[in-house]
Order: sequence, then C-alpha cells, then structure tokens
Amino acid sequence: MSEKIYDVPAEWSKRAWIDDAKYREMYDRSVKDPNGFWAEQAKRVDWIKAPHKIENVSFAPGNISIKWFEDGVLNAAYNCIDRHLAKRANQTAIIWEGDDPSQSKHITYKELHDEVCRMANILRTRNVKKGDRVTIYLPMIPEAAYAILACARIGAIHSVVFGGFAPHELAIRIDDAKPKAMLSASCGIEFDKIVPYKPLLDEAIRQASHQPEHCLILQRPMCHAELRTGRDVDWETAVNQAIPADCVEVAATDPLYILYTSGTTGKPKGIVRDNGGHAVAMKYSMKSVYNIEPGDVYWAASDMGWAVGHSYIVYAPLIHGCTTVLFEGKPIRTPDAGTFWRVMADHRVNVFFTAPTAFRAIKKEDPEAKLKGNYDLSALKIIFVAGERCDPPTLHWLQEISGLPVIDHWWQTESGWAMVANMMGVEEFPVKAGSATKPVCGYELKILDESGQELPANQEGYVCIKLPMAPGSLPTLWNDDARFRSSYLNRFPGYYLTGDGGYVDEDGYVFIMGRVDDVINVAGHRLSTGEMEEIVGSHPSVAECAVVGIADELRGQRPVGLVVLKDGQTIHEGDLETQLVALIREKIGAVAYFRNALVVKRLPKTRSGKILRKVIRQIADGEAYSIPSTIDDPAILNEIADAFQTRSIGNAFALQEGL
Repeated sequence: MSEKIYDVPAEWSKRAWIDDAKYREMYDRSVKDPNGFWAEQAKRVDWIKAPHKIENVSFAPGNISIKWFEDGVLNAAYNCIDRHLAKRANQTAIIWEGDDPSQSKHITYKELHDEVCRMANILRTRNVKKGDRVTIYLPMIPEAAYAILACARIGAIHSVVFGGFAPHELAIRIDDAKPKAMLSASCGIEFDKIVPYKPLLDEAIRQASHQPEHCLILQRPMCHAELRTGRDVDWETAVNQAIPADCVEVAATDPLYILYTSGTTGKPKGIVRDNGGHAVAMKYSMKSVYNIEPGDVYWAASDMGWAVGHSYIVYAPLIHGCTTVLFEGKPIRTPDAGTFWRVMADHRVNVFFTAPTAFRAIKKEDPEAKLKGNYDLSALKIIFVAGERCDPPTLHWLQEISGLPVIDHWWQTESGWAMVANMMGVEEFPVKAGSATKPVCGYELKILDESGQELPANQEGYVCIKLPMAPGSLPTLWNDDARFRSSYLNRFPGYYLTGDGGYVDEDGYVFIMGRVDDVINVAGHRLSTGEMEEIVGSHPSVAECAVVGIADELRGQRPVGLVVLKDGQTIHEGDLETQLVALIREKIGAVAYFRNALVVKRLPKTRSGKILRKVIRQIADGEAYSIPSTIDDPAILNEIADAFQTRSIGNAFALQEGL
C-alpha cells in the first residue's frame, strides 16, 4: 500500500514530548507475559472455580484454537448483579429513558436482580437449558437487559437481533442459531413513528426452517400485538407467575452469546463470545480504557443489537458496578439536537460514548452548539467515540464545544472491546486528530504489506493483530470454524486480519484509514478514501461526507465525493466542487484525480450510523446490489442514484425492483 503523501504536523515530531513509560511497561508485559498479565486481571472478577490455565493456544494448520481461562467456572450474570448486592443493592444499576423524557425508570441493583431472576425462571420453566439459544428481538427498553442477563444466568446463549430488522434477515439468524425461544415486544419507536414488531416476527418465523417453541411477547401501551395460541406467551402474565432462578455454573470457554455481523458472502457471520475471557476483558477495560470508577454513571449511546450495546450498555458497566444509561431516543428530533446534552445533564453522566455520526448529526442541526448551553454538564469528564473513524473536523468541533478530552478508539464486533485506544486509566496521551492513539494491552498490532512483511512507520498497509488476541475476542464463528479461519486467519498466518487499512506513525500512534475495500487504485496508485474524506470534511460548508472509488475506463478507479452541507449553507454546488478539487490537489496531489463532489441531502447509513460506501459505489457503477437490512432509510438510495444521473457521473442505473 502507499506511503503517506502529506506530512505529519511538525509539533508531533517532537518525540521527547510524549512520555509513555507507564503505558509501555503495562503494554509490554501484556504481550510478553500474557499468562501473568491476564492471571492478575482475572482476579478482579468472581469465579466459582478460579482458573489456573490462563492461555491455551494452538496454531496447528487447520486446527487453530485460542482458549482463555480454560479450567475456570463462573457466571456472567452473577458478576453483573449478585456480587454487588452486599454493597450496591440500592444503587441505581440502569437508568432507562424513552423517547419521552417522562418515560424514565431508575432500576436499582436489587430490582435488577429480582427482574432477571424472574425472567430466568420463565425461560427455565419453558425448558430452556444451558447451551440452548434464545433470540432477543426487542427495542431499547429495560426488558432487553433483563432478557440478556437472564440467559446468562441459566447458561443459555443469547442472540440479540436489532429490533425492527427485516423478516428475511431475522429468519436467516433464526435458522443459523436455532433458538428454542424468542423474546420480543409488540412494537418499537423510531422518532415519532411506532414500528409494530409482531408482524415482522411472525413473517420471519414463517420464512425460517427452524421453528422456535416459544415466543414471549411484551405488550407495550402504544401498540397491542395479537398472540398466537400455543406458541406466544404474554410477557407480563409470565413474569407475575415466575419465581426466582439461581445462577448456573458455566465454563469460561462456553459461549455467552452469538452476535451476527455482515459477511462478504451475504450470509451474516455469527460472532461467538465466551464467558470467561469476556468478563475479564470487560472489567479490565472499564478502568484502563474509560477511566471510570464503580458507582459512576456511564452512558454508551448505542443499541443492544450492536457490539457496543452488548459490551458497554449491559455487561461492562454492570460488571464494574457502575450505573448504565439505556436510552430509546435519538440524538436529534427527540425533540431537538440538544437531546444528548439534556440526558447527560439530567442523569449526571460521567463518561459518554457514541459514534461520530451522532455528533455529526448534532453538528449539522446545531453547528454552534447553542443548545448545549442550556444544560449543566459539570459531571461529564470524558467523551469517547468509536464505531467508525472520527474525522478531524468532528473531533475538533467536539473539543472546542466541550473543553473535555475527546477520545477516539477503534475496535470491532469481533474483538468486543477496544484494540486501539488512548488508555485513559493507564496514561493519557496527547490526542492526534485522525488517530485512535495506541494499541490496547493484549493486542500486538502490526502493519503488513501484501506479502505479510511488517511495514515501517508512516507506510500504509493491512492492520493485523498478532495471535493470540486478548481475552474477550472471538474464539470462532458459530458452527463455522472453517469460515472463521478463511475470513480472519488464512491471509497472513499467525495474524488476525482486521480488514482495515492504516499505518503507525513514528510515535506509535495508530491511524485506521478505513476498510481495505475502501483503498482505491487510481492509475496504479493505491489511495485511501479515508484521507480524502478528512480533507473534504475540513471544508467549512461541509457537515459530513463520503468519498468512494467509482469505475473509470482509463484509470481503473477514480474518487467521487458525496457531501452534506451544514444547515444554512447556500454555497453553489459548482463552487464547492471547485474548492474541494483544489483542496484535494493541494493536500494529496493531482495523482488522486478527484474531480467531482455531489451535494446530497443525506448519506445512506446503517442504523448504527455507518455509511454504506460499497452500495454508493455499486449505484455509481451500475452494478447489482442488495439493499442492506440495516439501512436507515432505503429511499435515500434513490436520491443518491438521482444525484449521479443528474450530473452524468458514473453509470448509475435504475434501482432494483421492490425498493
């Protein structure tokens, strides 16, 4: 891959300015003595049987095995709830706030214990046993957390599917996990729209080959669902009849949950999370990465259906003894772009974590952050962002309006927690715009070239992790070891292939530049669209942008920018395009061959906020594509196609039938 084209700012070349002794000592021990390092961290969780075999790995061809705490026995729900009852029974465990601020609940650890115990008994009396799967298809309500923890309590493997997923996608996940029971609700809420879930659930089960034995349905007051006799069970009635259920003993290497993520073949990959490594990693990360103490209020503004929701709405905050915020609303239009600030102020949030796209949405509607001034944010100490690369303009805006550390960190569904971060509980480093800072303890990160050789500083290549990865990372895919190896391990033997491209600078800072698929080849020059997005996003009129490589007969590919303007901007599209072309030429050079910038009202995204760059490229190139089930609004794709066609750019044809 390419060497960096533009220089690192001069102030960052003063290496003596960065003293990393404390971090370096801890990090070096984690990769040189993983047994000793993680044995110490394991003491911070409660074990039924403490482990003595800390790391057990085998890299034999065709039989790669990575096990952590293999002989340990524990229970994840016990670590989240029971072990805190002696000290924190009356502390709030979960703060739930709905779309309407008046719909809020404070649930203590004692109340959480009671709810989870009853939920566990409901499953157990319906013959759900240790190792059985339970699919959870719920909105962002407390019952979703109860369901997750109830499964963990009885040793069942939960599979959370984003509430409102299309029936076909839900059916695929049902057939793969083969759940004995499903837990759902009558509806969810998307802004001011009520989304009935039960018809979607019924259609998914109709399409699926596997038929769950039981469906537990929570009736929400804004929408009533018709129950099917013999299969469906009313949630409230069942809860009122339930008696508490004790925790079961679970091996550290037993699966805790399956979480599906997109795969290149169209079939989702079932990421498996184990019990022991996961619990240790979650506990370790809360202090070392997020620098938060037990009893503090932690808010990850995500969804239960994503990895962030699993790790940092439910498990990590509760294992650590924090108060976690569960929010059903959105960053804007509930009712305005001050919603996040209001929730932080109302609940005295100490550490906040969300995706950069949420702040870009807020910035677009309230560019001067005037609404923030209405709220007391004195309790807030740090803002974290992840889920996608944090572009420098968004980072700088957040730093300016908050006056707080704004920490970008990088991880994946597969890792379950941060692989690169500014480890605020170990040693705080100066922030470099565009960098997630340094590798987290336990993750030996390398930048490799096409042949698998490690690259020197400031040269871009494949971001890989030397095996074994830290505890908490996926040990395999659900019922598909072969795909696990082919997807992640075979390309560079001895390494986990993240699928991202990037580089490490001379100070050890890691820059993730986007998926390897987003590296485009322009007349033989491999260029990162992430770099171009940084530059386009720095223009004062631009709220957010995406740069994709479209087919070019002469050069193979060429970049095109899609731009969303800030509210109130009236710059002409032609003038903006001219300025952006000049900006790219200045920062990267004519070799980039950036010629076009299209102004659009919005960008197509998943519900978690990731821009669908591949679909944009396919539209521009006139290729057949699938409409992702995770897309926020399919109608946006028509607008994107119209933008390309109006400007006669690319080869955009009519969209697929059925859109």
